[in-house]
Amino acid sequence: METGKTSNKVAYAGILTAIAASICCITPVLALIAGTSGIASTFSWVEPFRPYLIGITILVLVFAWYQKLRPKTQEEIDCACEDDAKPSFWQSQSFLLIVTVFAGLMLAFPYYSNMFYAQPSKDIVYVSQSNIVKHTFNVEGMTCAGCEAHVESEVNKLGGILSVKASYEGANTVVEYDKTKTDFVAIRKAINSTGYKVIDGENKENE
Repeated sequence: METGKTSNKVAYAGILTAIAASICCITPVLALIAGTSGIASTFSWVEPFRPYLIGITILVLVFAWYQKLRPKTQEEIDCACEDDAKPSFWQSQSFLLIVTVFAGLMLAFPYYSNMFYAQPSKDIVYVSQSNIVKHTFNVEGMTCAGCEAHVESEVNKLGGILSVKASYEGANTVVEYDKTKTDFVAIRKAINSTGYKVIDGENKENE
């Protein structure tokens, strides 16, 4: 029975490391649901450690499966015979399979987290080409596609937005907008409301 308990503890450790590996992208979604988007970038500092956490998660789960599937020693067989209690579900392969699937979903979360952000469809009407401004906002804190979708969703809520494209790899957000309907300050405020920070120092609307 000790083997089952050990694999259980290892499985729980796998869940924790898998969640930790993707916490920087899970937090913005939870913040969106809770209506407190300002905390979205709280765990962005975890992102550099993500490859290591992924590796630890995989090693932990491999060890758990090894513990579960390896041939039992004679001593373990004799011990099991002395124990009449049937192993619980929490010590079964089915539970470990559920843990493994859940961990996999957590590790892959940054790649599908953008699904949680609705991009509103709206008709864009502008009077003159001279009113259209395109500006690149330098943004700190974005770490995945979910972060990009979060920023794009907030900016798109403003009137006069023609297009918005956030990039966590480029650490920026390119916005094209009608300056008669919105401005640099409003867009910067919308981006900052997500918890990620615009680091442009001044209004460059008329560049």
